[in-house]
Amino acid sequence: MKLITLLPADQYMVVNKTILTEVDRKNVVSLYEPIVGSIAISLYLTLWRDLDRMEFVSMDYNHHHLMTLLKINLDMIKKARETLEAVGLLKTFYKEGENNHYIYELYSPLSAKEFFNHPILNVVLYNNIGKYEYDILKKEYEVLKIDTKNYIDISKSLDRVFKSTSNINTISAVGKETLSLEMDDQVDFNLIISSLPKGLITERNFGKRLRELINNLSFIYGLDTLKMSEILRLTINEKGSIDKEELRRQTRKYYQYNHQGKLPTLVYRTQPEYLKSPEGDQTKRGRIIQVFENTSPYDFLKNKYKGVTPTGRDLKLLEVLSIDLGLRPAVINVLIDYTLKKNNNKLSTSFVETIAGHWKRVGVETASDAMKLAEKENKKYNKEIKVSPKTKIEEPVWFHETLSKEEMSSEEKAEMESILNKYQ
Repeated sequence: MKLITLLPADQYMVVNKTILTEVDRKNVVSLYEPIVGSIAISLYLTLWRDLDRMEFVSMDYNHHHLMTLLKINLDMIKKARETLEAVGLLKTFYKEGENNHYIYELYSPLSAKEFFNHPILNVVLYNNIGKYEYDILKKEYEVLKIDTKNYIDISKSLDRVFKSTSNINTISAVGKETLSLEMDDQVDFNLIISSLPKGLITERNFGKRLRELINNLSFIYGLDTLKMSEILRLTINEKGSIDKEELRRQTRKYYQYNHQGKLPTLVYRTQPEYLKSPEGDQTKRGRIIQVFENTSPYDFLKNKYKGVTPTGRDLKLLEVLSIDLGLRPAVINVLIDYTLKKNNNKLSTSFVETIAGHWKRVGVETASDAMKLAEKENKKYNKEIKVSPKTKIEEPVWFHETLSKEEMSSEEKAEMESILNKYQ
């Protein structure tokens, strides 16, 4: 996909694709803000404000208008916009020109009932605010049930009150519209269907909604095709179809059993675009940074182990770094690389957490800054422990597998090694 640079002069208009109400405003703040953060919600409400009360399309604004109102820079606006897109509140269209032009389509948040039944958003909300706050919030949205069993329903039906007419002077209006969370297939549905008992369930049972649910559950709980097939076997009811509620329960139960009762949250798989280095840097250091930025911590660690799946203990450590400490993926990769080199290719939890805590406190978010800190840390380390000049410094696995596919001269190899050796 082409890299699009957002500029203050770039124009935009807001298109209302729904009916936005005060209830929606409450839902966005109460239910979505704990997931996407206050900046994204401020952007959503500002775009909403840009719409005139009686119109569906705003006038043209430039992005400097948003910078002035929100008091944030363009990178933060872009990040907030992408976050709104990811949770189905916004859709963005782009047209290149002398001044680039954007169309921002606003969509309604899910209703409280839809949200609390959503397989991803509901789980992430629970994880982000904790059980106590979650229970209070859910109770706030509970509908008071009135017992009507001793009453008679005398409500009139549509056909008894209205009659059909051919009058063409009807007024069309925008209906309430929401966006589903879009993602690629997380599992191989053909393999799943072929693995389930023959004659008991068919491809016809796997409609759009069930596939969407399976994709959502596979994504949030990190389940592959084979594991999802096993769980689906437990959810086939006597009618030969998948019990959706049982599917939710079984996937949640499986995850909690393997993660000490915890539920997952959403974390970046790789470094977010706005924290990556500019493209085109083909220096040796630049190419190393690209590896850190474009590899997930799980894949990076697996690569360091020469393709062997990381242990449960290692995965737990990655979870602590990404979720509990909130370190960026590229920063975690630099930390993994540095730690393995300093500890004889062993991932020492205490060593990692000590450095991670320091990096978190000083606000490290990019691979470049993490490398500088690792190099600085290494200088202090070498002052305390004298390293033998005969010690052979082994090049990291990812260097061989990712970067050395191109033939390099001896001078280039020496330059690359000198960069890596700064924190080895």
